Amino acid sequence: MIAFNVFEATIQATRAALLGGAVTCVQLAEQYLARIAAYDAAGPRLNAMLAINPALMAEAAALDRARQAAPHALPPLHGMAVVVKDNIDMRGLPTTGGVAALAQLTAARDANVVARLRAAGALIIGKTNLHEFALAGLTVSSLRGQTLNPYDLGRTPGGSSGGSGVAVAASLALVGIGTDTGQSVRSPASALALVGLRPTRGLVGRSGVMPASLTQDTVGPLARSAEDAARVLDVIAGFDADDPSSAASPNRQTAGYAAQLDQHGLAGARIGILRALFGSAERHAEVNRVVLAAADAMAAQGAMLVDIAVPELDELTADQVTSDHEMRAAFDRYLGGMATTPATASLAAIVAGGGFHPSVAASLRAAVEGRGMADPAYARIFVRRDRLRTALLHVMARHRLDAILYPHQKILVVPVDAEAQTERNGVLSNATGMPAICFPAGFSAPSEQAPVGVPIGVELLGPDWSEARLLGYAHAFEQATRTRIPPHGTPPL
Repeated sequence: MIAFNVFEATIQATRAALLGGAVTCVQLAEQYLARIAAYDAAGPRLNAMLAINPALMAEAAALDRARQAAPHALPPLHGMAVVVKDNIDMRGLPTTGGVAALAQLTAARDANVVARLRAAGALIIGKTNLHEFALAGLTVSSLRGQTLNPYDLGRTPGGSSGGSGVAVAASLALVGIGTDTGQSVRSPASALALVGLRPTRGLVGRSGVMPASLTQDTVGPLARSAEDAARVLDVIAGFDADDPSSAASPNRQTAGYAAQLDQHGLAGARIGILRALFGSAERHAEVNRVVLAAADAMAAQGAMLVDIAVPELDELTADQVTSDHEMRAAFDRYLGGMATTPATASLAAIVAGGGFHPSVAASLRAAVEGRGMADPAYARIFVRRDRLRTALLHVMARHRLDAILYPHQKILVVPVDAEAQTERNGVLSNATGMPAICFPAGFSAPSEQAPVGVPIGVELLGPDWSEARLLGYAHAFEQATRTRIPPHGTPPL
């Protein structure tokens, strides 16, 4: 019998088990595959995985040989099981974006983030489902269908990175990689009791990522703890020669995030509570209760809470969607580096073929039929983005804030039959490029359908390059409260 079980495992515990001989990389891979078979393909049928890495077992065996040969020189993620959202290139598997029409679209090389994971010794389990083209927040695709929330099978897992989120929440993998154009890493984090980080624009390279908006696209980690998220960020952050947005990263901190974590990290922090992003109706009461209790817990750890307001916030956060204007040109450039057919050679050809989920039809039409970046409305978005950024930085400076707090989502994550993931607050980060972290604040009241309740996430926004601080606050909160509870229906095997 194997002495180590992957259920709710951490990077540190897994590494210790590997070094101590309690488990091998091959045995880790077998355990994750068994959990995928039991809970993703059968049982509750979570539908998180889109494809399994065909070289998984061979790569696991190679990692075992490397550890035996040089046990004291292991890279930081040696043997750590990672899942990757299927809008990120990975050699050996198609990059589909969840789109039936792109089921055979393949890249010649790994995306920057996948190459970094491999160099760090990660064991890549496979690719995960997402909301089609990463354009909405329900995690439903024409290629795989609806991914389910393991805390409440009648609800979505957020999105668009919901497949990666579910895989991590249900211990089908140790950590996951998602992309966040609107709020697509933080939404699953909120819905699945995970830590999800949207980094400063440029901190993590995006080459090899299927684009929606080069202004807003980011890549970030999903993990069950702030420490594991920090360890992944240590690996994936840094300069990417094929992504000009990363040019600023060599002059910024791009490593050492895990080393800076401190269980007393909230002491002395000044955190602004932006009550305008809390709902005021009865449907908002449960989220408000949990998030304000989380704020009180931060205060108990030594944080100073300050009520704040941002002038003209509703006007400044309205209509900040850049993908409608940028996607066609960016997507066509991306397809130029892939092996395509006439039906997949351009976004217009894909849309004309119709092989996509109806939930993204309006967004695709806007991208293909609109005036793109020549539209005057596009320029007006950037005026609002600049005004919003200036307003937020002014409030932070005026109140000497380290971060701004609000619920990621004003209501519980929506049911699987909903038309959209409504009342999310991701815009402050995606419209300014500033980093934000979402982490578990608590749960709604338990019910028959959700035995431990539905997860509720609290979000912190910080100024550019403040990832170490944000991760530190999430870690300190986590250590003090131990809020995360695993899903009821995916126990240890």
